[in-house]
Amino acid sequence: MAVLSTTAPGHRTADATLTVRGAGGRPLADTEVVVEQTRHAFSFGNIGFDFIGLANDETEALPDSPFGGAPPASAARLADLFLDVFNTVTLPFYWGGFEPRRGEPDTARLLRTAQWFAERGVTVKGHPLVWHTVTADWLRELSTDEVEAAQRARIRREVTDFAGVVDVWDAINEVVIMPVFDNEEHRNGITRLCYERGRIATIRMAFEEARVANPRATLLLNDFDLSTAYECLIEGVLEAGIRIDAIGLQSHMHQGYWGEEKTLRILDRFARYGLPLHLTESTLLSGDLMPAHIKDLNDYQVPSWPSTPEGEERQAEEIVRHYRTLVGHPAVQAVNYWGISDEGAWLGAPVGLVRTDGTPKPSYDALRGLVRGEWWHGPTTLRTDASGRVAVRGFLGDYRVSSGDAAASFALTTPGTVEAEVSLPR
Repeated sequence: MAVLSTTAPGHRTADATLTVRGAGGRPLADTEVVVEQTRHAFSFGNIGFDFIGLANDETEALPDSPFGGAPPASAARLADLFLDVFNTVTLPFYWGGFEPRRGEPDTARLLRTAQWFAERGVTVKGHPLVWHTVTADWLRELSTDEVEAAQRARIRREVTDFAGVVDVWDAINEVVIMPVFDNEEHRNGITRLCYERGRIATIRMAFEEARVANPRATLLLNDFDLSTAYECLIEGVLEAGIRIDAIGLQSHMHQGYWGEEKTLRILDRFARYGLPLHLTESTLLSGDLMPAHIKDLNDYQVPSWPSTPEGEERQAEEIVRHYRTLVGHPAVQAVNYWGISDEGAWLGAPVGLVRTDGTPKPSYDALRGLVRGEWWHGPTTLRTDASGRVAVRGFLGDYRVSSGDAAASFALTTPGTVEAEVSLPR
């Protein structure tokens, strides 16, 4: 049998014997077929904040947008670059930006954006349903009971309104620090709620409300605090019988690349719970690194933070090392990079894979070389044997096989030796 092969970790690939059938179900023997991959099973993601205006046919960026991101004119240039690498997008549902005035949620714009991505084959994730930062300021005036009622209603509304388009959510974000968060002059309503109700009860509220609203949703617990405090919190959540679908780990590396050893130690610590790991917020800089003494990354404010040629070469090398490490770990299911472009990037940092002028950095080309090169199969011509079989060794995901004008799809979903079958209509 002819073989389509790839190089990737064994837990990411399948050795498939594909039987191709033609008219009447007869094996399509000794026939040239073209096999090509159409989608990764692994989630390669990025944020889609830049594309809200574009998806809504807006020509100007909204003033003081809490979401950040590039303006619509820039987004039009970024779209092809995004879609050529990423199959998953994270959209912003920060309550303070989504519903700055009570009863006036930005549902229509975000739904159009989610549909814009879905129509292009991109899986859409919402971030976050519950978070104490960038939350609705009007919650401060409510009693704690009223805050809880409003938060429950908010979860039900968003998860219901977006079901079928957004079926993956960061259900609750950064709970380790949530009840003791003090980096604001007046305590926000969600910090107060978590302080008075407790972390476990607040997490239960988030997951149970979202689960009822959309039983098919994938719900994450997400945090930047990767200390033992997060492990203790996860253990408490699981012991309380709260079902979480995946563990979110943030990896903003503004102060320097973690390196393989540190990354693997973190992955192994959190993999022991037997849940998929999502690297929800990954960044690597292509400019000067943030000083190591900064505790809260938000406290580092500089007038200009440019990308540099030396930094871009470093970023490209590190992004390859980082993604190889993550894809190589069997517990990791998704990686979400936090920014396609430097324009509008969080903290103004040069974290993007594209410069502010719209040109790709070496890191973009390096990541694309993995996702759509080394770990990807373009159209490859093979010949079936006398039984209509062809051997396909491929990265897990969706595939297409064609012969002449006839085509059919199949999927490689399980690593190892598998069998698959397709029928080509004639």
